[in-house]
Amino acid sequence: MILAAFGCAATYWLRFVTAAPSWAGSITKTLSTALLAVSAYLSGAPALLVAGLGFGAAGDFALSRPGKLAFLAGMAAFAIGHLAYAKLMWTPANAWQNWPYGLVMLALAASTAIWLIPRTGDLRWPVAGYVLIITAMALAALTLPGDQTATAVGAGLFLLSDLLLGIHLFVAPRRSLAYALWPTYWLGQRYILLGSL
Repeated sequence: MILAAFGCAATYWLRFVTAAPSWAGSITKTLSTALLAVSAYLSGAPALLVAGLGFGAAGDFALSRPGKLAFLAGMAAFAIGHLAYAKLMWTPANAWQNWPYGLVMLALAASTAIWLIPRTGDLRWPVAGYVLIITAMALAALTLPGDQTATAVGAGLFLLSDLLLGIHLFVAPRRSLAYALWPTYWLGQRYILLGSL
């Protein structure tokens, strides 16, 4: 199942990542994460992990379609997925174990609000809310115990992919960014799955 997901992810990256929206691209992109969700379910993974991957697949489909409504739907799906991941990762006993990195994360979120949100036009409030939610997920990842490094790495890659996506959509559209953000996103999801099983 995971090999099939990897095949879909690689196909999307090589064939569709910079192409115009198409149903073939949408299906390939969606399957690359949906198959991870199915794999998690069949492996008896926590329900929050399955939910995070499932909403990620829904977000992949929405973002692969044209139009503002599709974009907002994709953002909402990913926001719900991040909330599921934040709940899954949050470990109160370790809340302060990586507090210096937490300060760095908060500084990154604040700087993103300064340089990104003013460029998003009438999407500024949805984007601002999304930045808060993904920051919460990243902070929750910092509380994971040491034996869940893969999950923390996955959360970091997911954060990086969203940062690259924001730059690509609102600041400087570049083919190189499109090619970079997809593997960081998919590998982020894969590592979250790997570390949570």
